[in-house]
Amino acid sequence: MFDLLQVDTLQKAAAAIPAAAEKISLWALLEKGGWIMYPLYLLFVGAVFVFIERLIAIRKASRIEANFMNIIRDNIISGNVAAARNLAKNTNNPVARMIDKGLQRIGKPIDAIEKSMENVGKLEMYTMEKNLSILSLIAGIAPMFGFLGTIVGMIQLFYGIASSGQFTLNDIAGGIYVKMITSGTGLIIGLLAYIGHNALTTQIDKTANKMEAASAEFMDILQEPTH
Repeated sequence: MFDLLQVDTLQKAAAAIPAAAEKISLWALLEKGGWIMYPLYLLFVGAVFVFIERLIAIRKASRIEANFMNIIRDNIISGNVAAARNLAKNTNNPVARMIDKGLQRIGKPIDAIEKSMENVGKLEMYTMEKNLSILSLIAGIAPMFGFLGTIVGMIQLFYGIASSGQFTLNDIAGGIYVKMITSGTGLIIGLLAYIGHNALTTQIDKTANKMEAASAEFMDILQEPTH
């Protein structure tokens, strides 16, 4: 009979645990993280803003008309450099600006033209990579902020236990899970920033490949016989 009462009591206690856990909303759980959550919120907002802003800018830079280089080729071969320059000036992307610089240098040695275009390409790459370092920084410091919050919380928890000399297992478990909230949040923010940084870097690399291909094609056009 005693064993049955014990089993019944344990079953009721086990059933009560998920019921209590279900009542805690995500926002309420995050609030338990303490003041260190506010810097983490700022880091999250900063990461989202930088990612969206850079994504829009990089996608805009990567849009290149399929027949752009064909028109440039036809104009150069026919001797209509002015038309080619006009097209390049009125096209807003890194490839067009690089080609425009090459068109400005027509008549100079091939090496000089190639060097000028390469310099423009470097500037365009720098522009696309602007603020990416912020995402990289957030990916590194967000987990550290989270761990800092956990360490501070654990110190406070054990200091309170040492001061009072009274504690229960429930107090310790509850205190530890609350202090781990900042670590979990910091790791999630750092992971999202890392993924965002890598995704943007991949897009920049694709655009850089298009720029290199266009530059090589332009140099080939300049060395073709004109009609």
